[in-house]
Amino acid sequence: MLIVMSPGASRAEIDAVLGRVRDLGFAPHEIPGAQRVAIGITGNDGPVDADRFADLRGVADVVRVSKPYKLVGREAKPDDTIVSVGGVAMGGGHTAIMAGPCAVESRDQLLAVARAVKAAGGHILRGGAFKPRTSPYAFQGLKEEGLRLLDEARRETGLPVITEVKDVETLPLVEKWSDILQIGARNMQNFSLLEAVGGTRKPVMLKRGLSATIAEMLMAAEYIMSRGNHQIILCERGIRTFETATRNTLDLGGVVVLRAMSHLPVVVDPSHGVGLWYAVGPLARAAVALGADGVMMEVHPDPAHALSDGPQSLRIDRFTSLMGELRRIADVVGRAWG
Repeated sequence: MLIVMSPGASRAEIDAVLGRVRDLGFAPHEIPGAQRVAIGITGNDGPVDADRFADLRGVADVVRVSKPYKLVGREAKPDDTIVSVGGVAMGGGHTAIMAGPCAVESRDQLLAVARAVKAAGGHILRGGAFKPRTSPYAFQGLKEEGLRLLDEARRETGLPVITEVKDVETLPLVEKWSDILQIGARNMQNFSLLEAVGGTRKPVMLKRGLSATIAEMLMAAEYIMSRGNHQIILCERGIRTFETATRNTLDLGGVVVLRAMSHLPVVVDPSHGVGLWYAVGPLARAAVALGADGVMMEVHPDPAHALSDGPQSLRIDRFTSLMGELRRIADVVGRAWG
């Protein structure tokens, strides 16, 4: 159920509704909107009697939510959520570019890429410090040293940093050094981790699982939001299909559907989506053209010798050229740049 407050409802009126929901033994979730506040109700096994709120001032409407995701859907919040970090906005007509190496390998490598991302007009620096890998023998990241290098790059360039959270145990460390917490595809349904990042107040980017449906992705986001964190970004990064020519199958149609079903910003990761550097540019251009709220790309000074995901990483010169194209497409389709 969703309780829609009147435009201009006072803080006292909103608090009265929150209190009534708690008195009934349910959990209230305040959802700020562009024009008015809505309050979602969770914890109820069946319908809630709308008459319980009829006597409260400031209540405009009581709406029954038909979807299992009560908070992240458009029924709960028709207008777009805008997630802002370090002066960069995603959602509500804003498109931001996240770029950087798959893994932080060294100070020289990271700073070279960070400076290039900044010079090309990128908005957020990506880089993996903790690297969950399919093989236990593959490079697992520099861990805390990598986080400190990301912080150095942030201080030099002014770019906010996004990096992956591998598990609940390392969350406090990553939270300390990161501006956006990334939940990787392998962890999309790690419910303990989702609940833990939901208890933080840092923006969270949730990547679609390897074989996850759109509904499953939205339910994973619901875990985060139900714990109080409304700063969630959804990321389409390709799903596993029968196709073997590409690393994954990038579901650009799913991006359009996600933006219709949810008010949360949606980002596209073409690097993981296909695993081929020469396909990253065309798919990034398509993502901006269809209205994605951001694009995440992997960039490396020497992809042939990268310790992780070299075949899908752009060289710095190719990334720089692509950025000019993306900016022009954003202008044509009426998207604000970051």
